[in-house]
Order: sequence, then C-alpha cells, then structure tokens
Amino acid sequence: MHELPQQLANGLILGAMYGLIAIGYTMVYGIVQLINFAHGEIFMVGGFGALTVYLILPTGFSLGAAIPLMILGGIVVSVAVATTAERFAYRPLRGAPRLAPLITAIGLSIVLQQLVWQWYPDAKKDHPFPQFEGGAFSFLGANILPGGLFLLIAAPISMIVLGLFVNKTRTGRGMQATAQDPDTAKLMGINTDRIIVTAFAIGAAFAAVAAVGYGLHSGQVSFRMGFLLGLKAFTAAVLGGIGNIYGAMLGGLVLGVAEALATGYIAEIPGMSLFGGGSWKEVWAFSLLILVLLVRPQGLLGERVADRA
Repeated sequence: MHELPQQLANGLILGAMYGLIAIGYTMVYGIVQLINFAHGEIFMVGGFGALTVYLILPTGFSLGAAIPLMILGGIVVSVAVATTAERFAYRPLRGAPRLAPLITAIGLSIVLQQLVWQWYPDAKKDHPFPQFEGGAFSFLGANILPGGLFLLIAAPISMIVLGLFVNKTRTGRGMQATAQDPDTAKLMGINTDRIIVTAFAIGAAFAAVAAVGYGLHSGQVSFRMGFLLGLKAFTAAVLGGIGNIYGAMLGGLVLGVAEALATGYIAEIPGMSLFGGGSWKEVWAFSLLILVLLVRPQGLLGERVADRA
C-alpha cells in the first residue's frame, strides 16, 4: 500500500494526457458524428512540430521560455493538418454513409504516419525531447516529474477554458446548435462549415498540448506514438460519454488510474501473477471499457439520446 500514492499519481498523469487527446474526439463526434481515427496522428505531428520549434531556437534558450513557443508551434502544425483533412478528406463525404468517412479516417491516419516516417529527418528512430533540469518533487508520498506536472496542470485548465468557450461564446452556442440539428442551424444563419472547422481546430490544439506534455514526460517522440495513444483516448471519450467535454476528461482520468493500478497490483493477487505488469495494461484498459459499456452504454456522463440521422 505504500506504493499507492505513486500509482495514483502515475495514473492521473496518464489520464490527463488521455483526456486532452479525447477532447478532440468528442468535439468532432459531438458535431458531425464522425469518429476521427486520424486524431492520434494529429497528436503525433503536434509533438514533432513542437520539437522542431525547439531545435531551431538559439543554443542556450531556456526550456521554460521555449515551452510557450513549442506549444504554439505544435498547435500550428496540428491545426493545419486537422483543418486540411476536414476540408479535403471529410467535407466531401459529409453526406455519404458513415462507413465512408470512417475508412477515410483510418487511411488518413496511415498516410500521416508514413509521411512523417518518410520525410521528417531521421524519423525512423525515436527523437529525444527536451527535459527540465532537476529531478522529481515529492507530493503526498508520490514523486512527480516536471513533465507530469505540466500534464496535471494543463488538463484541467484546458477543460475549463473549453467548457467556458462552448457555453459562453457565440461560436460555442453555434457549436451546440449544429450538434443538435445542423440543417436547422444552417437555416437560422449559422455557418455550419465554419463551426465544424473550428471544432477540428480546437481538438487539434488540445492534442498538440498533450503531445508537448507527452514529450516532456517521456523524453521522446516517435512517428508511432499516435496510434495506440489515439486509440486509448478514443476509449476514454467513449468511457466518459462521447460528445461530452467533461466526460472525455473524466474518462481519461478513470482509464489512466485503472491502467496504473492494474499494472501495479493485478500481479499481487494470488493466481493472477501472469496477468500483471505493463504488457497487460491495454488488456485491462479495454476490459474496463467493455464492463462500463455493458452497465452504462452511453458512458459515465453521457445521456441517452435518439440517433440524429
């Protein structure tokens, strides 16, 4: 039990990253009913965009001063890729059967991964990401690295800012109207194309913030990092109630904590020694999703609603 604070801290850090990525899934799905499986790769290119900004800064530039510029660079790259994908890959298929954009999203995911692998310098191996100097600090019995602290701070701030934006601004109200009934919203003068592009851009921006946190915490970025983390984030969005901003963050935190606790403690249960450790964390994460959806199919904070189609 003396390891419990550390396992909880690890789970919250992991869950904060899942939640930041999951916001992008839930924003897009809530408005256009599209599961954007390329979102994991948008997270990945944001990480490489942030790293590129750091590499072109003058030698001796402090990491603390560089982080805002790295976040901005990652956001620019992620938003550019996401909005381009919306305009040329998803918009022409908006009236098509739902299977068509889903397959397109999977194909786009592969294309983005291969483009980075092929064209980013030396992308065939993991790239080191800048790290804060100094070690971890202790809090309530847990040791937290600066990269983990970044994620723990960025996640709630991002969630609160997005919640205020959606509920208090004119564009946010337009998003709610478009999510409820896009045809009626268009008749009422709302530019639904602009609203949808904005949703893609916001989701991509938060994915870039998550990518910077991932790099600071793990110390590296890779062209492969988007696939599994994107899948986990989608799981978090479904777990919390896809289409619900706060549900996406809650789902990420629940998934991260459950994954950390399962990794640390399952092997200690008599007869379960073969099912513990890091190699089983994905198994327990998706098992949790299945269990929750069997009991509550709409997710933890989701509501039962009729199919808009």
